[in-house]
Amino acid sequence: MVTRAQILGVGLTKDIIASRLGRGRWQLLYPGVYAAFSGELSRDAVLWAVVLSAGPGAMLSHQTAAELWQLADGPSAVIHVTVPDDRRVTRRAGMAVHVSGRARASVHPSRNPPRTRLEETVIDLWDGAQSLDNAVGWVTSALGRRLTTQDKLREAMQARGRVRRRKQLAELLSPDAAGIHSVLEYRYVHNVERPHGLSGAKRQVRVRRNGRNEYRDQLYEEYGVAVELDGRAAHPGDTRWKDIRRDNAAAALGIATLRYGWFEVTVTPCIAAAELADVVTARGYVGARPCSAGCPVARRSIARTSAATQPASLRKPSQQAAATCRVPPRAARRATQRRTRPAARA
Repeated sequence: MVTRAQILGVGLTKDIIASRLGRGRWQLLYPGVYAAFSGELSRDAVLWAVVLSAGPGAMLSHQTAAELWQLADGPSAVIHVTVPDDRRVTRRAGMAVHVSGRARASVHPSRNPPRTRLEETVIDLWDGAQSLDNAVGWVTSALGRRLTTQDKLREAMQARGRVRRRKQLAELLSPDAAGIHSVLEYRYVHNVERPHGLSGAKRQVRVRRNGRNEYRDQLYEEYGVAVELDGRAAHPGDTRWKDIRRDNAAAALGIATLRYGWFEVTVTPCIAAAELADVVTARGYVGARPCSAGCPVARRSIARTSAATQPASLRKPSQQAAATCRVPPRAARRATQRRTRPAARA
């Protein structure tokens, strides 16, 4: 992949360029950018062509950089390129151009094709995500795949003057959130655990069994309770026996395992919290609390604990209504509709 300036710089002429294009030995990809070979272009060649067409200081970024860092699972449909803010680049079909005042600080010093550093890529994706769940997904994927660390991401965030959802990102990168490796785990912490006083879990706890490493999503070690969070993509049906064997092995060690999916964590988190509170309270935990007047945690778990061991604010729980969930009503309705929508007619 070469530019017109590079070709002329080594002594070839405009006529030679025209001749090789005319005979099909070279290919014109963008104005002034050529493939010095015939035949199909590889993905690497296409990416180089975009960078060269964008000119000096250009680098691949956002979803395209995520592809190169193996943060994304496939190629991006649109090729994203970032250029310094003192330059302007013509936007072409299949190309997204971003302008950044931090471009020179963001580029990786040695990787080719030129691309943004991994941490800069993650912050770019967080900034551009349409929803909080999508934003969290990029960060937890980078951490879960061990591509970077909380400290490095926190440094990249602090180097920027403006970041969307900065408060949520800072919270996700805090030491207290260490071990959150998926959007489902993030939602569990924010919907089930924290609002109901169910603190103290260790996350992504490694356990050796039969010579192999296994991981428990959330382990309340002092009370012998584990919580496994099952997303459909992460736990397809053909692996359920592996989950069952892991739960059975935990039971042999005196560890009770509770298992929740996306619906329980995002639509009915109070019910999940009440079940978890029942189990840990029976094993000596005294911190469970309701998140609202209608929360079943107050009705089911606090009533089982001696009033002498409870905080004064929890000794006389108010009359409870039907269970309520701490998620936006619109999100709850959408999830319920997905579960109850009738099958399409043949």
